[in-house]
Amino acid sequence: MILPIVGYGHPTLRKVAEPIDSNYPNIKQLVADMFETMYGADGVGLAAPQVDLPIQVIVIGVPIFNEETKEYNDTLEEHVMINPEILEAKGKEQYYNEGCLSLPGIHEDVLRPEGIVVRYLDTDFQEHTEEIHGMYARIAQHEIDHLNGKVFTDRLSPLRKAMVKRKLGDVSSGKVKTAYKMKATK
Repeated sequence: MILPIVGYGHPTLRKVAEPIDSNYPNIKQLVADMFETMYGADGVGLAAPQVDLPIQVIVIGVPIFNEETKEYNDTLEEHVMINPEILEAKGKEQYYNEGCLSLPGIHEDVLRPEGIVVRYLDTDFQEHTEEIHGMYARIAQHEIDHLNGKVFTDRLSPLRKAMVKRKLGDVSSGKVKTAYKMKATK
């Protein structure tokens, strides 16, 4: 089932999401719905707060990089992280242009570490700790920010924030058109 996505200005996006445990009802169905919602909106990551659920669940569809062609394939590698925690940054910080389904029409260069060590639970509530890099790490950091009540524009310089202020206002007032279903901000 495709879920409506909340836009910038919705209070759930600014809440710190709560961890969940194996007693959380229908987690596998929620994860399936989140993937369907993400793909339906042409996204590569989605955090539960973006569908108005203040819990620590993210889904990621990472484009697979082809070393021979030096391009990303259309095939996506799926990942689910429950209660993720970044333990360590790895590599140098790099800028990359990010967008967000909750901030439609806004894209900015964001500085983040190239890699991270992250600990999380899977949908069977088994713990994993892994070092991830590249696009996977970038998407994971972006989605983990959502779990901490942050959006990517919070990471911009004061000048860049001022430059997107009007666009953020348009999103929060519902003055944007999207190809996917959005929930009213207020």
